[in-house]
Amino acid sequence: MDLGLKGKVAVVTGGDSGIGKATAEILLKEGAKVAILNRSFDEIDDLKPFGDPFPVKADITSLEQVEAAREKIIEHFGPAEIVVHSAGITGAVGDFLDDIDDEGWMHTINVNLMGTVRICRTFIPDMRKAGWGRVVLLGSEDAVQPYIEDMPYCACKAGTLNLTKNLSKAYAKDGVLTNMVSPAFVETAMTNAMMRSRSEERGISMDEAVKSFLAENRPGIEVGRRGKVAEVGAVIAFLCSEQASYVVGSNWRVDGGSVSTIST
Repeated sequence: MDLGLKGKVAVVTGGDSGIGKATAEILLKEGAKVAILNRSFDEIDDLKPFGDPFPVKADITSLEQVEAAREKIIEHFGPAEIVVHSAGITGAVGDFLDDIDDEGWMHTINVNLMGTVRICRTFIPDMRKAGWGRVVLLGSEDAVQPYIEDMPYCACKAGTLNLTKNLSKAYAKDGVLTNMVSPAFVETAMTNAMMRSRSEERGISMDEAVKSFLAENRPGIEVGRRGKVAEVGAVIAFLCSEQASYVVGSNWRVDGGSVSTIST
């Protein structure tokens, strides 16, 4: 399927690894001009066989850095027409009463929720002016179901889901379509770190750590495995395309069946 992305200017935050990197690869293969917005760059050379990604260093906790990144992208490619916001952190984890203090909550919110707000505030105006744009925000299964050791992360993703719907209501009339993609337990650096920690704590192999985590913590994942970044990236790329011109304000789960409810 031709996604009609040739020549489109796309910004992918967190595009140096994981889901962001997989999405950037697909967009490059589709002929998009891709800027990677990240705090550092370790793996971007892996994308060069598929196109010419433009690296821009920025920390999403700083509005000034995000705005400076926008100026660099405009100078290099022109205004962004597509934004995929994949950057984020696990944040503070542990017991709600005993382990997570205000600083842990605020750091998680500043990166995961306010970082999303800053990206949208910075790039949506150019899309409105052009009368066409695609915004895809990375959510999580955690937006709609509780995990009691990850409350700050869950709250941020629930906020991102609400933000997605609000942005769609505010700017779809201007041609800017906002949607969210919600993965669950995908094989990324973040979940690899979780599984390494589990492996070390229990004295088991990585494979055994993954299997036990699925059985004990994610029994709803019907396919019985971690997701692949390319599986998530394919859905994101579709939502960036003209093929998704009637899709707006939606939450697309790429979760192996993890979320049981039929509601959003």
